[in-house]
Amino acid sequence: MSHTDLIKKVEWKDLKKLSVKEMLIENNISVPWFLISLFLSYKGYYLVAIPFSGFYFLTALRQVHNGFHNSLGTGKFLTWLSMYLNSISMMTSIHAVKFNHIRHHKFCLSEQDYEGKSASMKWYQAILYGPKHMFLIHWVTFKLANKDYKNKMILELFCISVFVFVVFYFSVNFLMYHILIMFFGEFLMAFFAVWTVHHDTHDNPQFARTQRGFWKNKLTFSMFYHMEHHLFPAVPTIKLPELAKRIDTVLPELDKKQTF
Repeated sequence: MSHTDLIKKVEWKDLKKLSVKEMLIENNISVPWFLISLFLSYKGYYLVAIPFSGFYFLTALRQVHNGFHNSLGTGKFLTWLSMYLNSISMMTSIHAVKFNHIRHHKFCLSEQDYEGKSASMKWYQAILYGPKHMFLIHWVTFKLANKDYKNKMILELFCISVFVFVVFYFSVNFLMYHILIMFFGEFLMAFFAVWTVHHDTHDNPQFARTQRGFWKNKLTFSMFYHMEHHLFPAVPTIKLPELAKRIDTVLPELDKKQTF
């Protein structure tokens, strides 16, 4: 079944709309984890802070990912502000990531899909490829993006550089921890955000891997409903569990490769 045929069979447009409660969740889901992580690291409990930092990174990724697809339920300025602030806290230009992610949807797993390069690698190669992946994301944006994307990327990278300089110059230990753990997370993006959801799907790239199982999806904040996202990218993450139910009901025979 083609992508077009599937879209015709599944009701999904109503899922684009967010209630006020859902909008508040999607725009603030990372805040508690961020604050707890900073508090614990400020107190010197770095090992205890690590899982909270991990959950912050994951939920912030969910937040900006919805921003990529204008699915936060807010206007342009607030969407930009969310992505800008998360750029500084996540140690990467989120607009550079957005530029490559939109191309990823358009050219999924082709030569022009720079975000998806690690999908064809072995799992350990994808992990080792992480630092190059992050460099490539910014380099491709610099080479191929329009002026607006470039200016936003330059602003974000400048602010990140100032933040890092100030933190290390004044030896602010808990923020040094945060910076280092965020860089570590960014270096794993080629594995977690690309390889896990796209490996061995080159024959039909739009049908990415997905995840079933209540607790697995709760612990990963619904970020591994990736087949559903690729088929209906305008649907906010908070609505993906309902979208998955509709796909399973209408097309129970559809092959769903599991993420893990």
